[in-house]
Amino acid sequence: MLPDADQIILNFSPMSLTLLNVILLFLMFGVALEIRMADFRNIIAFPRAVVVGLLNQYLVFPAFTFALVWFWQPQPSLALGLILVAACPGGNLSNYLTNFGKGNTALSVSMTAVSTVASIVSTPALFAFWSSLYPPAKHLMREIHLDPFGMIGSIVLILGLPMAAGMLVGTKFPAFTAKIVQPIRKISLLIFVLFLGGALASNAINFLTIIGSIFLMVALHNGAALVFGYYFSKAAKLPEPDRRAMAIEIAIHNTGLGMALVFTFFNGLGGMAVVAGWWGIWDLIVGLSLAAWWRYKSKQPFTGDLIAATQTR
Repeated sequence: MLPDADQIILNFSPMSLTLLNVILLFLMFGVALEIRMADFRNIIAFPRAVVVGLLNQYLVFPAFTFALVWFWQPQPSLALGLILVAACPGGNLSNYLTNFGKGNTALSVSMTAVSTVASIVSTPALFAFWSSLYPPAKHLMREIHLDPFGMIGSIVLILGLPMAAGMLVGTKFPAFTAKIVQPIRKISLLIFVLFLGGALASNAINFLTIIGSIFLMVALHNGAALVFGYYFSKAAKLPEPDRRAMAIEIAIHNTGLGMALVFTFFNGLGGMAVVAGWWGIWDLIVGLSLAAWWRYKSKQPFTGDLIAATQTR
């Protein structure tokens, strides 16, 4: 008999939630240091690639997520976790992994910028729409009283403000930004990984109780994102670097944002939190492995200079 994930509430204090939000602010600031207004103008430069990416991110992958949930019929909190992850924007490391894997970094940065800005509205809208179509989860939605406007406010605070600040600093102080961007990215990632590991360790019993129910689902869900991102791009006759960028962009999600939303609006609902937390770990493992394989196939040295890569437009 499967454990009742809907009844598990993870131990997460208000101070821990505040710390998570601060870490996400720092992460987003670090990512935004490398985003320029030119990246938004790249939508015009890469119209076909961006359209393919947006269709994948906002239509194909969320629809597949719902189909997976409908077929698998997991417990409601696990289903809501998968739907929430699919509704989150691209993750903070997608640009780095794309560059590492010799993909089109400029396209990746453009997609991250667009999806992050759009997530202020798209994340609550996509989550509310797809979760409403899954009848077993309706009792949880009523009990939780999801506030879409509250979600929008939280996303503006966690993503919008640090993104604006990072872009401002990166634009006004390019030399200073070039010196600090890599240390900030590494430090913020390390802090986030340590925090996530600590949060899961402090809830080890609950995590181990649920992980068996979600491991295969998360692996299939993440694998489908990679496949959709790569092969839809191939069907659209995009070049290999664009395919790599799109695969990484669709498969790496901002699960830190998902975790923050779970504890802010869903009272730390165990099934949702474990899905988001494990998804964040798994997509980094798979994304880094795939990028390393692509880098090996390309047989080109990796410079680590993401800013330079985004400027080769």
